[in-house]
Amino acid sequence: MAASAKSFLADAGYGEQELDANSALMELDKGLRSGKLGEQCEAVVRFPRLFQKYPFPILINSAFLKLADVFRVGNNFLRLCVLKVTQQSEKHLEKILNVDEFVKRVFSVIHSNDPVARAITLRMLGSMASIIPERKNAHHSIRQSLDSHDNVEVEAAIFAAANFSAQSKDFAVGICNKISEMIQGLATPVDLKLKLIPILQHMHHDASLASSSRQLLQQLVTSYPSTKMVIVTLHTFTLLAASSLVDIPKQIQLLLQYLKNDPRKAVKRLAIQDLKLLANKTPHTWSRENIQALCESALNTPYDSLKMGMLSVLSTLSGTIAIKQYFSSAPGAATTTARSFDLVKLAQECCYHNNRGIAAHGVRILTNISASCQEKDLLPLEQDAVFGLEALLVLCSQDDSPGAQATLKITLTCMVKLVKCRPHLSQSVVESLLTQLHSAQDNARILMCHCLAAIAMQLPVLADGILGDLMDLYKLIGQSATDKKQELLVSLATVIFVSSQKALSTEIKTVIKQQLENASNGWTAYRIARQASRMGNHDMARELYQSLLTQVASEHFYFWLNSLKEFSHAEQCLTGLQEDNYSSALSCIAEALKSYHKGIASLTAASTPLNPLSFQCGFVKLRIDLLQAFSQLICTCNSLKTSPPPAIATTIAMTSGNDLQRCGRISNQALTLSLQMKHSMEEFRSLATRYGDLYQSSFDADSATLRNVELQQQSCLLISHAIEALILDPESASFQEYSSNGTAHVESEYERRMMSVFNHVLEEVESLNRKYAPVSYLASNSCLCNAVIALLKVPLSFQRYFFQKLQSTSIKLALSPSPRNPAEPIAVQNNQQLALKVEGVVQHGSKPGLFRKIQSVCLNVSSVLQSKSGQDYKIPIDSMTNEMEQRVEPHNDYFSTQFLLNFVILGTHNITVESSVIDSNGIVWKTGPKTTIFVKSLEDPYSQQVRLQQQQGQPLSQQQQQRTAYSRF
Repeated sequence: MAASAKSFLADAGYGEQELDANSALMELDKGLRSGKLGEQCEAVVRFPRLFQKYPFPILINSAFLKLADVFRVGNNFLRLCVLKVTQQSEKHLEKILNVDEFVKRVFSVIHSNDPVARAITLRMLGSMASIIPERKNAHHSIRQSLDSHDNVEVEAAIFAAANFSAQSKDFAVGICNKISEMIQGLATPVDLKLKLIPILQHMHHDASLASSSRQLLQQLVTSYPSTKMVIVTLHTFTLLAASSLVDIPKQIQLLLQYLKNDPRKAVKRLAIQDLKLLANKTPHTWSRENIQALCESALNTPYDSLKMGMLSVLSTLSGTIAIKQYFSSAPGAATTTARSFDLVKLAQECCYHNNRGIAAHGVRILTNISASCQEKDLLPLEQDAVFGLEALLVLCSQDDSPGAQATLKITLTCMVKLVKCRPHLSQSVVESLLTQLHSAQDNARILMCHCLAAIAMQLPVLADGILGDLMDLYKLIGQSATDKKQELLVSLATVIFVSSQKALSTEIKTVIKQQLENASNGWTAYRIARQASRMGNHDMARELYQSLLTQVASEHFYFWLNSLKEFSHAEQCLTGLQEDNYSSALSCIAEALKSYHKGIASLTAASTPLNPLSFQCGFVKLRIDLLQAFSQLICTCNSLKTSPPPAIATTIAMTSGNDLQRCGRISNQALTLSLQMKHSMEEFRSLATRYGDLYQSSFDADSATLRNVELQQQSCLLISHAIEALILDPESASFQEYSSNGTAHVESEYERRMMSVFNHVLEEVESLNRKYAPVSYLASNSCLCNAVIALLKVPLSFQRYFFQKLQSTSIKLALSPSPRNPAEPIAVQNNQQLALKVEGVVQHGSKPGLFRKIQSVCLNVSSVLQSKSGQDYKIPIDSMTNEMEQRVEPHNDYFSTQFLLNFVILGTHNITVESSVIDSNGIVWKTGPKTTIFVKSLEDPYSQQVRLQQQQGQPLSQQQQQRTAYSRF
């Protein structure tokens, strides 16, 4: 176990001296035993970093026991430090193995005469509530301390009571009456009541407890009308309802009542805040009457701040199912026009408000209504939404303040959403963006360029005619070298790449390179080259990568840029492909493969142990194999031309029972070519499987990258299907499973072009099958070769995950027992089972769960017999292997489980433990890692003795005959 903890998280920063887990713990223990208070405190506060680096139970248990000793014998300042460490390391508490010992050392301080020490202990117990929820001595101490005369101790008891109430139903039921008495008691100060009331939010463990707590809160709201009391009680009311779920409609009505009738602005603000919380959590519980009441309050309030808050709630609801309920359940909905609804009136009134925030919420409501409601009478709202968005765009693009930029982001997001749902509005939206781009501030220009690129990725709305305006703006920006200008250069270049669907003209490339030479740094040039690779402008990307090769200081960076340059050059070679020119296609593919092989060599040199570039290498290797398969297919088709089938080939094929003979002259040469075609089909299916494996291993990839891999897989399946349908088995080929989903939303120009090629090839293959049965060899060869060329003519898009990993997730496994030396086997007797414990930690980067989250971890354990050491007799296969699988759900990023393995056969066994993850949608991702250990199965001593005696021919003694395997124990 120590060895596994030692190897865990070995990836430390450069220049930092690294210690293994035991050495690091001993170093901190030395500080804890120091006689100087400062060194002790320094050692204590360094423990969270230790837990982060070595998050396995064996170390965490030892560390927390040492901290408990410091808590027991130290002064109050040290205890406070230990408390803070415990609170920071809350997710590691469940890894403490000796919980009783840990609690015993901490709990001993509760009997101190010092109320501060008792208070710190109570807070410590409250912080540990997740691992000791049912400890009766802790429950009793908290109840006792609530009656203390020391305010510090009482506040600590309230903190502990809140934490234990959240974890323990028994404690919550027992403490509820005590809390009620203290809150209603006249002797309890008001400030203490304000701290006690929030405990009631945790009384949701059963319906009766929640109901009694709700009644108490209702009494408090009525009995104590002061502002602070009403605010705290109402908020606790909301949190209790959100947890118990059954009282949410009543709570919405109560909050709306206070919002409408209470004159105090602080209470109204609290009501709005809680309504927003309920709108996010349970929008389906909002009735039409609730939304109508909120609209009326917003229309009638004279305060802009309150109106903005109410509009914020309404804009949240407008993006959910609640908005459809509002319009569908209206009385007389069939005869009521959309503009007569109060929600629509409110949104239209606010669209042109002088307060930017109110106007932003107004246009967001109109946008959400236009996007989600398809009724005809709601269609006029589209123009209202567009006009409101254009007005806000003009207003915010001239202002450089943070508030204006935040409003502009909302406006541009609404524009993208509106254009996605209503494509016919795209032209007017794009024209307004382009018009405003020239006069806007730099910060606004960057955001507007992102918006233009997002719209253009979905719809081809940027015509070549606007390139002139964009290039003029690009020249103007390039005269400055500030950070904002650099960012703007990248954003504007992205829009130019998106708008020029075909290859960039020489003039545009010259302008871009000239501006980069004048005013940009190397990082800006790299980002622009990266965008060019994503958009398929490989000629531009190659030139930029070439210019950057001499500007990097690390050889790894040099090899990385060199590989990108070679890949861009390879893809550029494929742009010259032409239909029906197969010899030219073969030479282009050969040239591309030459560059790809150079690039993969550089890419391998660029990888490091910390950054192995596994996805990049896998993607490029698959691309190389795909190009080779395409080349082989074209060669095979060309070879068939030299061996045309005779007129009687079909008849002979049918009589001989060999359908492959229809593909060529009844000769060995024809059969060879037919077998080559079958081999080619199998190769494309194998490539499709490998693309599927790459997809499954890319858990952290963004959706666009995964869609790109999926398109490559579909292209392989398409060609294999075409070979089968045209040549190998036309009768049984089905077009149903390959028919494209035309209604699916296309997210990028690359996907749009690939789907267009897929549809065209499928139509060609299907029409050939229907018109000519059987299909002539010339038509089938021509169709296959043209399909390959059509696929290769679409410029490959290198998506974000090829360059940048926004989400990082990894799993570290630790096995026990584990040998000291990885090559050394673990000894096990063959009549016993090995209990293999598998522990793991899920590690995240800076943005955990950005694209998908881990729901559970699937652990697969298998063992294979490596070498036998016993007698050579026939062994049943079941005894030679173990195959087990378990699914575990990580808790606080930690999981643990055990396997019982049999090793009946004497010899060395190889055990492999492989992990994969299952996301929240139930999809399995093969993330790894894979860990291997060796087990040596030995014969038990008694069996060995019996066998030796039998071999020597000695009769067994009476005592040995009666002895069994059980009597030995």
